Amino acid sequence: MSLDLQTATSSLRAAMVDRLTSADVLTDPLLRDALLHVRREVLLPHAYVRVSGPGADPIEWRLLDGSHPDDCQEWLDLIHGDESILLQRDGEQLDALPRGPVTGGHMTSMSTYSPVTVEVLQALRLEPGQRYLELGPGPGVSLALAAAVTGPRLAVGVERDGHMAAFARRNLDRIGLGAAVVEGDALDGHPAGGTFDRIHSGIGVPGVPQAWVEQLAPGGRLLTTLATRTPSWPGRLGVTRTRTGLVEATLRGGPRGYRPMLGHRWLNAIDHRARIEADPGTPRATRLAPPPDEAYGFWLAAAYHVGAVVRDFQAETMTLVAPEEDSWAVAGPGDGTVRVHGPRDIWAELEELHTRWERAGRPEAYRVELGDGTGPQHVTSGTGSKALAWTLPPLPAVPRQVPRPGTPADAVRDVGLPVLEDEARQLPEQHSEDGGGGVEDPACTVPWARRPGDGT
Repeated sequence: MSLDLQTATSSLRAAMVDRLTSADVLTDPLLRDALLHVRREVLLPHAYVRVSGPGADPIEWRLLDGSHPDDCQEWLDLIHGDESILLQRDGEQLDALPRGPVTGGHMTSMSTYSPVTVEVLQALRLEPGQRYLELGPGPGVSLALAAAVTGPRLAVGVERDGHMAAFARRNLDRIGLGAAVVEGDALDGHPAGGTFDRIHSGIGVPGVPQAWVEQLAPGGRLLTTLATRTPSWPGRLGVTRTRTGLVEATLRGGPRGYRPMLGHRWLNAIDHRARIEADPGTPRATRLAPPPDEAYGFWLAAAYHVGAVVRDFQAETMTLVAPEEDSWAVAGPGDGTVRVHGPRDIWAELEELHTRWERAGRPEAYRVELGDGTGPQHVTSGTGSKALAWTLPPLPAVPRQVPRPGTPADAVRDVGLPVLEDEARQLPEQHSEDGGGGVEDPACTVPWARRPGDGT
């Protein structure tokens, strides 16, 4: 690396840290030091930029090559900015990608944008000496940051995509933090087994795989996104195992989450948008004012109790769509009315749920009974007849991952024993580093990463 590039990247990392600190996102001094020293330019040597607007088919992209002088400055600004970095299209090999215009395809791997990475790693409360497992590390940015905190040979990632696993392994070796990547199915945890003090899943799952629970060490902490068919209201699940072995799990709603696992498809509202604008529906009175976006406990419950519904976050007033039943509800502009269309009265379901949520004490957190892996996993806001409760769906069947020929035989032994589009509204670009599912065209139904200044 040239001295000029070294100076530039060091300055950009410092500016990124200052920005995250000023926004009260970054508070952990260990993570701050890691962000200042982990060389993102090595882990993210290229990036796709979307050229075409929302709704375009096929999508037009442009590949920035960090080693090309015409791309270098734009690439540096991008990888040190606050956006997700798109890295892989349609599961392609990642060696010697041609720079310039590219037509069609969908993004299958990215690096999560920095504020989310920081929030997650801080929530895990990383400390030196901890064994860290990352499920779906993609290019390995958060894995490298974790390794910088825990120390060498303690952080490992399990990546399903063979091309991405090889890409991440090679680049992580170059920065020399002692982080490892093994190829395998993240749903199975680490293929060699063992236990870990911290487990982070970069993929959204409908329920918690038993292997993850089994690999959580006493005193350990696990963090993942619970995904439903709607991308609009994600849940963040925290699991802890006490020193005596008791497993406790708490589910909370929030503004952000990771993309769902392979085989889990989100609903979207794109195809209904023009029809809703032309005919919002039949007006009726309602006593329910649109609940605020920050009522995360309510919206999380809605993802399960008012199922198969997605929100269009770009509509002028709250708009909810049940695309499979050709139904929608459009809240009036603060006048006590709602417009409904189709055989399903979505707003009536929301009204009923809101009444139940208030009777339950307006819960913001829910207890999850994970069980022993042989039965369903149950969620409840408490005890008694007024509690809100539901059952998590089972994990969908996914083709099992077979490591590619040539995967290093010592990849496991090397460890010594590792998230939506307009980014803020729909494209699940924002929140996953793994290649678990395609990044789709904008439907503006994901609130995942709302930030000041986000547009369409």
